[in-house]
Amino acid sequence: MHASRRMLDTPGVEAAMAAMASDLNLRMLRDSGLWEPALEGAGQDELILAARGTDPEAAIGAAEAALTERAAPASAGPEAASRTVRTAAGRLRGANLALISVPGQHAVWSCWDALAAGLNVLCFSDNVSLDDELRLKHEALRRGLLFMGPDCGTAILDGVGLGFSNVVPRGPVGIVGASGTGIQQLSCLLAHQGVGISQAIGVGGRDLSPEIGGLMTREAIRRLEEDPETEVIIVVSKPARARLQARKPLFEALLAPGIDLTEVALRVGGGSLPAEPEPLGWEGPVHGIFSGGTLRDEAALIWGPDPRFSAIDYGADEFTRGRPHPMIDNSLRLDAIRRAEGLVYLDVVLGRGAHPDPAAELAPALEGRPALVALIGVEADPQRLSRQRAAFEAAGARVYLSNSRAARSLVGGGRP
Repeated sequence: MHASRRMLDTPGVEAAMAAMASDLNLRMLRDSGLWEPALEGAGQDELILAARGTDPEAAIGAAEAALTERAAPASAGPEAASRTVRTAAGRLRGANLALISVPGQHAVWSCWDALAAGLNVLCFSDNVSLDDELRLKHEALRRGLLFMGPDCGTAILDGVGLGFSNVVPRGPVGIVGASGTGIQQLSCLLAHQGVGISQAIGVGGRDLSPEIGGLMTREAIRRLEEDPETEVIIVVSKPARARLQARKPLFEALLAPGIDLTEVALRVGGGSLPAEPEPLGWEGPVHGIFSGGTLRDEAALIWGPDPRFSAIDYGADEFTRGRPHPMIDNSLRLDAIRRAEGLVYLDVVLGRGAHPDPAAELAPALEGRPALVALIGVEADPQRLSRQRAAFEAAGARVYLSNSRAARSLVGGGRP
């Protein structure tokens, strides 16, 4: 991202891209007119710097300088950076958790290294095989450790946010999530009712699949049952089937027709949410351009098979190979907005780890066209909910705090 921006800031540059040579990125190079025959044999572990304009060499030089600057701190200081998780754990006394965020083909080895060092693991990396996930989770349970992931983007442990998380208050509700954006939507909707979170434990999007069998979901529930700060437990997941039990009150937010996260949050919180905008009354095509898989699935379940709706999760594995997640880098979704015809439906997720000012890039792209934004966040987030909302509304977008209410406002022209 940093190298791409440096190239685009170079005078005379019309288009530029710094990315790993994944299939998706190679297609984007073709589509943007940056393709060169020499790229035909590029391997997925190779970095591509490409620029078009009056002085592409200067742009490439700017990118190389940016990459050199970012690499410099790793060798600074009196001792060299650790090259393995186990080595780092030996240097950091009292460490009890490792956050793994490397390309999927390298993540498995790092996760085994972390477990061997006695560390709980949050594996942000995706593109990890089901077989590897199953083996890692069995090993974690054997050692009495948590294995959150793979593809786990969110956790809040003892008030400390990991990955993508919102700055929500502490409280009595524990969340177990096979969905990062599901955890974020629920925790924010509870916060809007004045209800806080004790713990939010991500388990990875496939944990409730038949292959994994809910290994970490059940372990997380067990831990929340023993947590004196937790009075109520919510389990959130993309569509899944599971038989879950707990001694404490347990609410399941397993997405299915007629079930949405807002209804569950209201049942648990017992309060009310801020008023949402009046329906737009739109009956034309709707292009759902999502960064969160659960938010995409929730909207798609509400919209059903109606052909005027499309819903794409740009945070899915095929879009994140060799490039940052769309909650960090807006470029893929900006391109989708430019290509969309009809109403643009956008989820924007705030909080730690996310883009520092998503509205600064996304709101201008929505000007002059029908748009609806499901804005997931709270005022204490670094991006400030009110500031983001004002920017999107100034661009003419309708802004909702509830994804399901936003999606329902477009069904039947928005009429009750």
